[in-house]
Amino acid sequence: MKFKLSIFALVLTLFASCAEMQQLAKTIYDEQQPLSQSEIIAGLKQALVVGTDSSVAKLSVVDGYLKDEAVKISLPPEADAITNNLSKLPGGQALVDKVITNINHAASDAAKEAAPIIINSIKSMTIQDAAGILTGGDYAATEYLKKTNYDALANLYAPKIKVSLEKKLVGNISAQQSWDEMTGKWNQVAGSFVGQIANLEKVETDLSAYLTQKALDGLFLKIAEAEKDIRQDPAARVTDLLKRVFGR
Repeated sequence: MKFKLSIFALVLTLFASCAEMQQLAKTIYDEQQPLSQSEIIAGLKQALVVGTDSSVAKLSVVDGYLKDEAVKISLPPEADAITNNLSKLPGGQALVDKVITNINHAASDAAKEAAPIIINSIKSMTIQDAAGILTGGDYAATEYLKKTNYDALANLYAPKIKVSLEKKLVGNISAQQSWDEMTGKWNQVAGSFVGQIANLEKVETDLSAYLTQKALDGLFLKIAEAEKDIRQDPAARVTDLLKRVFGR
């Protein structure tokens, strides 16, 4: 009886080993096969989707933009007239700090809506696009997406930014309100007799358009970083398709 049980156990072990060997052989076979065009496209799209999702997750938290120096949004260049003359503006530094905090919070709030917009654009990638991108530089896919879809994405994203600018996020005041407060006080100074003598310029920047551009630029920067990780770090290839396409 013991002999029969031993034989049975051995047979099971052999079958298990055969199954494992077959799986190993299949894996090796798959890895050696050339990539099909559909796999290349699917892999690149998946890399961009994974990169977009991870980037949005990082930036959409409250201080996602504000605490990341690589993407932190500063005041528009036109506001240099204010920052270079803070002593002329009552409560100047506090007003500037509040605006910077609020516009970065608005960008993070809008980032929550970014993924579906960008992922929808990713679907338009063609075979011709994908072939060159796969063997391109570390950021080739992101650069392609930005080059071919930036204006369309900006148009789609702008309303999200506008909503976030008007939303009262911190201290029951919106980013737009804090911007209007700062520029309103400054423009009074610039428009006064003393301001005109000093050649001070009024600031009338379209904050929504500026923030849309800077928020998207920051998001693309993070997507590019994610793409580079997928190309260079096997641990970042979180799906079998990514492992096959980028593991060569």
